[in-house]
Amino acid sequence: MSKLGITDTTLRDAHQSLMATRMRIEDMLPAVEMMDRVGYHSLEVWGGATFDSCLRFLNEDPWERLRVLRRHFKNTKLQMLLRGQNLVGYRHYPDDVVAEFVKRAVANGIDIIRIFDALNDVRNMEQAIRCTKAVGAHVQGAISYTISPVHDIPHFIEVGRQLKELGADSICIKDMAGLLSPYDAYELISRLKKELGLPVQLHCHYTSGMASMTYLKAIEAGVDVVDTASAALSLGTSQPSTDSLVAALQGTPYDTGLDLSLLSQISQHFKEISKGYDIPREIMLGVDTNVLTYQIPGGMISNLAAQLAEQKASHLLKEVLEEVPRVRADLGHPPLVTPSSQIVGTQAVLNVLLGERYKVVSTEIKNYLRGLYGRPPGPVNPEVLRRVLKEEEPVTVRPADLLKPQLEEARREIAPLMQQEEDLLTYILFPNVAVDFFKRRQGLLPAKEEHAGPAAGAETAREKQWGHEDFNQIDRSLLLQDGEEPVYPA
Repeated sequence: MSKLGITDTTLRDAHQSLMATRMRIEDMLPAVEMMDRVGYHSLEVWGGATFDSCLRFLNEDPWERLRVLRRHFKNTKLQMLLRGQNLVGYRHYPDDVVAEFVKRAVANGIDIIRIFDALNDVRNMEQAIRCTKAVGAHVQGAISYTISPVHDIPHFIEVGRQLKELGADSICIKDMAGLLSPYDAYELISRLKKELGLPVQLHCHYTSGMASMTYLKAIEAGVDVVDTASAALSLGTSQPSTDSLVAALQGTPYDTGLDLSLLSQISQHFKEISKGYDIPREIMLGVDTNVLTYQIPGGMISNLAAQLAEQKASHLLKEVLEEVPRVRADLGHPPLVTPSSQIVGTQAVLNVLLGERYKVVSTEIKNYLRGLYGRPPGPVNPEVLRRVLKEEEPVTVRPADLLKPQLEEARREIAPLMQQEEDLLTYILFPNVAVDFFKRRQGLLPAKEEHAGPAAGAETAREKQWGHEDFNQIDRSLLLQDGEEPVYPA
């Protein structure tokens, strides 16, 4: 039996979940030499919301952050989270952009790319998988875990089989809401291992309080790697504690072999630096069993509450929480993860605030029903489809097939501000934010005051929602990159 592998998420998902993705590179660097000595399977350091947050809030170049971390981590594999055809943004990008992004990510230091799609539509993962294989990095195909009438173990096994056929080197079960129960984990992992013959990794959030128990049953079922976070940034809406799991497995057949003393030193560092960030106590320590009732990730609940507070409608939160599953069912039960969580959550708020379901629908809802985000997991409510699309028929092709190449046109637009090839991708992903960042970098705009997060008092309530994997806004212009619409043909 091989030792259980540990992927530590402290430098990406842990601070994304607890600190709105605001951890600065200077707060990471004092711990990297210790972390590099631990012997982790890998470190998750990039992707998800880190790219956006670096530019928007921290005045950091996300590519330079990756290069700095790569220089310091000499012994440990680095991995990132990629939203399939969405890359690290909130809409689909053309195939040429996906190919270039993957190429640059690996060239700048990424060893393992975890690729997922919010709808588990494998077509939206094909290009990223193909390109990752082409540049020699490890492809981890991720299955977005959720519970619904159309999501069961055979469904997840089939998604895993399709990922294997595309060339995935390993499979990850991505339980972003903490819904996976211990015994379901045992059955799912046992069957994935038996039927696919690939290494299986498990990523759970602690939101419901089940994750540690789920990990133990997964380990007994033969899971190869689990995602954990340094004790100081674990639990709550983050992952289980690395330190606790390592201690629990010492002296067993599943012993990780990791040094608890070294892990304790690392945790002490992050405990100290976390004092400089505003981490709401309920996010850090709370167990939110509402996630089991409404199947809404904890971060999404807090953001829905923030939206309603801005509209002076906090008293409607319970109605919105009840409306989210209804909207989700209308849309064919998509997993609630970026960007589907934003689409579902915002529509639920609109339905409740306006007192009539689908009286107003966002462009994102229309594009979802048009098939421009991919294939819904289950049947869409035909009444909603007729009301929103009228006589229009949804597309059945892979959505990215409708997008024209973008690299060369974007290069012409941004050429005067480019200092590195990676700037082209930054501009395509977040054009308005990128242009401001480039101008500050060249002294064409005054330097933006850096702040670590809400504690600095420089952000609005809406800005605080950025950086969470599951943010939701009533202002739909924030649901797409800088308010731009996807470039699909009429």
